[in-house]
Amino acid sequence: MRHTDTLRTQFAARIESVDVAGTSFAFPSNSLPPPNNPASSPSRSDFLPTSLSFGVIKDLPSYLQASLTLQRIQRAPRALELFASGPDDSEKTFKIGNPDLTLETANTAEIGLKRSRGDIRFDANLYYTRYDKFIFGQSIGNTCGATFATCAANSNGDYIQVAYSQRDAIFRGGELSWQWDVSPLSGGIFGIEGQFDIVRATFTDGTNVPRIPPMRLGGGVYWRSDAWYARLNLLHAFRQNDFAQFDTPTDGYNLLKLQIEHRQRWTDSPWGPVELATGLIGDNLLNADIRNSVQFHKDEILQPGRTVKLFLNVKYGADAPATARIGAAPERDTPSMFRKAPASAAWDWSGFYAGGNAGHAWGAANTYAGFIDTARQAPLYGNRPSAGLDHVGLGVQAGYNWTMGRMVAGIEGDFVYANQRGHSSSTCPAAACNAALSADLNYRLDWMASLRGRVGVAVTPETLAYVTAGVPFGTVTSSGTVSGATATGTATATPFNVETFRFGWAVGAGLESRLFANWTGRIEYLHSDLGSFRAMPNMAAGMTAAFDSDAQVRIDAIRVGVNYKFSASIAND
Repeated sequence: MRHTDTLRTQFAARIESVDVAGTSFAFPSNSLPPPNNPASSPSRSDFLPTSLSFGVIKDLPSYLQASLTLQRIQRAPRALELFASGPDDSEKTFKIGNPDLTLETANTAEIGLKRSRGDIRFDANLYYTRYDKFIFGQSIGNTCGATFATCAANSNGDYIQVAYSQRDAIFRGGELSWQWDVSPLSGGIFGIEGQFDIVRATFTDGTNVPRIPPMRLGGGVYWRSDAWYARLNLLHAFRQNDFAQFDTPTDGYNLLKLQIEHRQRWTDSPWGPVELATGLIGDNLLNADIRNSVQFHKDEILQPGRTVKLFLNVKYGADAPATARIGAAPERDTPSMFRKAPASAAWDWSGFYAGGNAGHAWGAANTYAGFIDTARQAPLYGNRPSAGLDHVGLGVQAGYNWTMGRMVAGIEGDFVYANQRGHSSSTCPAAACNAALSADLNYRLDWMASLRGRVGVAVTPETLAYVTAGVPFGTVTSSGTVSGATATGTATATPFNVETFRFGWAVGAGLESRLFANWTGRIEYLHSDLGSFRAMPNMAAGMTAAFDSDAQVRIDAIRVGVNYKFSASIAND
C-alpha cells in the first residue's frame, strides 16, 4: 500500500500507541465495521498457525499415476488485513482492516490422475476445501476519496471501500489439461490439446464468496520438432453469474493465443553450451473485451487488447535436453509429459466399445413469433427473436465397429445431459395490436440422445478419422408469459408451458486414437437439428390478439471423450 506524507500524518494522529504486534483502528459511521468514532486503541495479536499434510501417490499401468492428498493448512491474517486504514493506490481501494481476525483453517481433500508419457498426456485434479473462518476482502458499497470523511454510498470518490472479514466457506472445483500427439507431420509432431477448470465457492449459508473466477474451457493445436514449436490456442471463459453483494457479473469472452518459437543450440562456443530462442507471441488476437472477475474495478478497467511480442532469449550453459528429438516437447513446456512410450504392436478397431464424453454445446432456438387478430384471424405483427442455448454437457456413448482393411464402419448411440436454457422476448407495438402485447419466451433442452452411423479411415494404424450422421432426439420445453390488456383495458398475463419430444438429423466428424491398452480418446464435432415446434397459448377472455410461436432448435457441439474397447487388443502397452 502506498501512502503519501499527508496520509502518514493522518494515520499517526489516530494511533495512541504502537505495539510490535500492531495497532487496531476504529472507523467512522459511514464505513464498516463500527465503532463510529475514528479513534484507535492499542492492540496485540499473537498467532501460531500449524499445518499438516498427508499424500499418497500410486503408479498404475500404462504410465498412469494416481494421487490422494489430505491437508489441514492454517494461515495467520496479514498485517494489511488486520490494520489497513486508508487508500491503496495499486488497486484503487480504500481498505479497512479488521483487528479481530483470527487464524484461517483450510481442510482440503484432493484426488488426481495423470499420465506423463506416451502420445496422450493429461493431468486431472478434483478438490474440496472447507474453510473455517475464511479471510476475505469485500466491497461494502461505498466509494471514497483520500479520507474517511469522504466515504459514502453516493460519493464520487475514485476508491472502492473494502472491508476485511472472515466466515466459514466451501470451495470445490477441478482442473484438466491434456495433449494428444495425433500424427507425424513434416518432420515433426502434430497434436491437439485442451484444458478445463472450474471453481465454485460459497459461504456455508449458500451465498457466494466474492470475486471468484469463471469456468473456462479451451483447446488448440500444436506442432513441434527438434528446433521449432508452434501453438494456437483458444480459451473460452464463461459468464460469471455467481457474484456476491456489491459485486457485479462479468461477461464471457474468447481469448486466442499464438506462439511460434525457434531454438538453436551450440555445444561448443567460447562461452560453453549456448541455447538461442527467438519467437513471436500473440495474445488476445480477437481483441476481445476482457474483464477480470477478481478485480474490484472490473467494470471500469479492461484487460489488455490485442498484443504481439517478439522475444530473444540466450541461455548459457544449456546442454541439449535428452528429449530433443521428434516426439519430444520443447523444454519450455512440460518436459516429463512428452516422453513417448515405446511403440506398440498392431491395433484392431473391430468390436464393441463404451465410454464417456464432455464438451461445450452452443446453439439457438430461433423463433417466428407472431401476433394474430382473433376476430379476423389475420396476422398483426411478427419478428424472429433468438434464444441462445449454450452450456457444458456430460454424456456417455457405446457402439460397435467393423473393419475392412483401413476402412472402419460402425454404429453408435449416445446420451448427453445438456441442461441448455435460453430466453428471448417479442413485443407487438400498440400501433399494430391496438394495445401493446409482449411475450416472454423461455426454452429448455434437458437432454439429447442420438443414434448414428460412423464411417472412417485409419490414417495410421492407431488413429481413425471419421464422419458420422444419424438421428438425434430429445425433449424441448417452451414456456413463458404473454402480457397485455383486454379490450376493456384490464391488464392480464397468460402463462404457457409446452413440452415436446423431437426427432431430427445430425452430422459431424471426429478424430479418434488409441491411448494405451484398450483405451481410446476422441475429439468430435456434431451439428444437430431438432426441427421446429409450435407453442400457441390459450389467451385470456377479452383479448383482441393471440400469440403463436414456431421455434427451430439447432445445436453445435465439440466434445472430447474416452472409450474402452471390450474385445482384446493385439498387444498392450
